[in-house]
Amino acid sequence: MKWLHNILEVFREELHNSLTDEGVIVFFLIVPLLYPLLYSYLYGKETVREVPTVVVDMAKSATSREFLRKVDATSDVYIVGHCADMQEAVEQVHRRNAYCLIYIPAEFDRDLVEGRQAVVELYSDMGSILYYKAVYASCTEVSLAMNRDIKAQRLEGATDEQASTFAYPIEYEYVPMFNTQSGFASFIIPGVLILVIQQTMLLGIGMMAGEEREKKRRGILEPHVIGKRPVEMFAGKGAAYLAIYVVIAAYVFCVVPRLFHLIQIGRWADMLAFLVPFLLACLFFSMTLSGLAYNREVFIIMFVFVSVPLLFISGISWPSCSVPAFWKVVSWFFPSTFGINGLVKINSMGAVLSDVRPELIGLWIQVVVYGVTAWLVYYRSYGKHLRDIVEETQERLQARWAAYM
Repeated sequence: MKWLHNILEVFREELHNSLTDEGVIVFFLIVPLLYPLLYSYLYGKETVREVPTVVVDMAKSATSREFLRKVDATSDVYIVGHCADMQEAVEQVHRRNAYCLIYIPAEFDRDLVEGRQAVVELYSDMGSILYYKAVYASCTEVSLAMNRDIKAQRLEGATDEQASTFAYPIEYEYVPMFNTQSGFASFIIPGVLILVIQQTMLLGIGMMAGEEREKKRRGILEPHVIGKRPVEMFAGKGAAYLAIYVVIAAYVFCVVPRLFHLIQIGRWADMLAFLVPFLLACLFFSMTLSGLAYNREVFIIMFVFVSVPLLFISGISWPSCSVPAFWKVVSWFFPSTFGINGLVKINSMGAVLSDVRPELIGLWIQVVVYGVTAWLVYYRSYGKHLRDIVEETQERLQARWAAYM
């Protein structure tokens, strides 16, 4: 059972090195622990409420005042002031005293009386689309309600039931599915959590591999490396990284959503069955790319800035049907693409494993493919090259000893 003893020795030493290296601790522990808290806290309110808004009411009529009063009564709009003209209102927006502007023209009531369509203009600071969304939705709801009342009032001689039917012939009810608050946190945080797992594992393993190669070039070998076969190094190191990220994944996907009351309607058994291939795919993906790390810093330069593009091409923050075919194919090489789409379906939409079969198959294919490529990388690193380094070190020591004698 020497092979098992060797694997356990590599596992113990790699775990120790990972948890004592300051740079690796940042990616393996600090970022996975703090980033989910930071993002969840920042977007914890889900939606913007009481958006400061100024109005320019040129009509100054009872109907225009009623419209503004009803808009102000909604939970999304807070009218902070009435301006005499557009120039004054625009200045308020430029000073950030308000983020939206509602303009009611002077002919507002005249158009209503004469049977023409009245106009209410809305201007918004598009520095944040959420401001526009909140005020636009509130103005739309109020205008629809007032349209119904105006049509009912113009139906002379009709009963209340007939007036109601005429004003609102098709009854509708707005029911948002899965993300009931239409909140930003429930929409984007699951994808961010998946990317945190993949990117931190990739950067941490890359730094460890880069550090080891730097030592090899200086003729320094870790004691636990000597005498170990490539398969033992592969299994021991992989088990150490996986042990760390099993704990991190439990924290990220179980603790954080409960702390911030994020949507979780999937079954735990389905989520666990999905996270197993995802973690394995991320592990082998990271171990494969670690073959490119010739020093500690190269991975930070190469991969730390790709998180945002990966979020876009995954199809979570931008519709996948609008992603160009080339970038869609590129996204299939990253475990995060299948991980984000599958976890969102399970966690936020209540899907079962059969509903995420394409994502699950994609992850298992990555497990096999990246498992083989990771093994080849480790065989190349710890096979012939390791023996050459050991022999070179022995020759160097013998030469120094001979010179000393």
